[in-house]
Amino acid sequence: MTMESAPVPGAGQATAVQAHTVHPPRRSDGGTRELGGGRSTVRLGPAAQLLGADAAALAVTFALCTPAGRPWTVVAAQAVVQVLFHAYRGLYRIGLSPSVLSEVPALLGLALLQWYVTMEVVDAWAPAHAFGWTVLAYAAAAQTVLCAAGRAVVHRIRHRAALRNPLSTLVVGQGAVARQVTAALYDHPEYGLRPVGRVAASAAPEQEPPARPDGVPLPVLVTPQEVGRAVVQNSVRHAVFTAPPEATPDGAALFVLLTGHGCRVWLVTGDTAVATRPAASRPDHLWGFAAHPLQDGTHRPVSHAAKRAMDALLAGAGLVLVAPLMAGCALAVRLSDGPGVIFRQERVGRHGRPFVLLKFRTLRPADAKESATRWNVASDGRMSRVGRLLRRSSLDELPQLWNVLRGDMSLVGPRPERPFFVAQFSRTHPGYQDRHRMPVGITGLAQVNGLRGDTSIEERARFDNRYIETWSLWQDACVLARTVGSFFRLGGS
Repeated sequence: MTMESAPVPGAGQATAVQAHTVHPPRRSDGGTRELGGGRSTVRLGPAAQLLGADAAALAVTFALCTPAGRPWTVVAAQAVVQVLFHAYRGLYRIGLSPSVLSEVPALLGLALLQWYVTMEVVDAWAPAHAFGWTVLAYAAAAQTVLCAAGRAVVHRIRHRAALRNPLSTLVVGQGAVARQVTAALYDHPEYGLRPVGRVAASAAPEQEPPARPDGVPLPVLVTPQEVGRAVVQNSVRHAVFTAPPEATPDGAALFVLLTGHGCRVWLVTGDTAVATRPAASRPDHLWGFAAHPLQDGTHRPVSHAAKRAMDALLAGAGLVLVAPLMAGCALAVRLSDGPGVIFRQERVGRHGRPFVLLKFRTLRPADAKESATRWNVASDGRMSRVGRLLRRSSLDELPQLWNVLRGDMSLVGPRPERPFFVAQFSRTHPGYQDRHRMPVGITGLAQVNGLRGDTSIEERARFDNRYIETWSLWQDACVLARTVGSFFRLGGS
């Protein structure tokens, strides 16, 4: 839990790298939103409507098929079970071409399982309200029909909304498939995707897809910088790859850029071999082309919600428990170094979102430029004995518990850095920018493996990306346990 130190690349590179820093799109109220927020613009409304339709179907089924006076706890428990079953089967994921008929087998199978579990539980715990196989069959059938009817209405509403207000879309690729996919999106606006540009390694005229309906050629974007500007200027919400990102020039960088801006990414291809790829949901298509949603490996909403809940709980409890210690640190800083106990500094968080990090002040910088651009102050002669003790013991990091409680940071994650150095390291160390796929943290896998102080930035980036790719709540718990064990080993900087 220390301020990192390492040799700093030339400052002249900072401007060239800044274009690669991913910033989340702005909300209409002027605030920023993270990755999940961007995706929710596309999916949360219809998903919530589907959830409401399923809940209404379950309520009507209870009213029609079960005896009056059933305990409310049974109803609530069955509603929770329904949501879990449907979410597990991907029935709340919104595809390009949703079909109620394709959902009916899953709805019927889950309804039978759901009502069978309810029948067995009620028979064991509330025999007075038990019901038999006949009620189970009627209830499952009624729930399936009602769910299908409600979902048909939701899909119809979404279809009309897509026609009225299609979302800006980029087509990534070149060749025949890219031209055909672009033409299909123009000819079939019911998919709700309106092409506003094509991303290709070359802007050769013979490779351009058809012009827009108004006759204006579709812009061709070649570099990631052009793509970033287009995403922001056109409020792009979807991206369609016509070849896997790993087979596309700059595909990996484009994928990170697009998902970082909250775009929903699809792989739409005429290659039948793609059908063997793992699918995150039911088979989908775009006018006959196989369509697969592509997701960042870190897109795990339920797990991340649990991580956020754990962060808030532990940070709140930590602030209460260490309040006397923090008060003592603040008093020591005030008596030793004068006013200004808390040091505030801009750092870069998830997806390039800046935030203000809090620490106990251990050294008063000469000016704002020194604070933003000086890398290591561990050996600065201006630091008092109190400041050195706080830094060596990492006690100067305790105010960051407030950053965690606010949601700026997590307890465990890649350590945040200043924008000046993020720009430089992103250019000179491959994979450094990828660290920002997850919330930044007070401690991390790199720190507990001794990569703190004057150590390699490249190795830290490697450990941080390893943490992200293998992330789990258990791994967070292990990192926290190792951090607590080394907290007072006076190895800070």
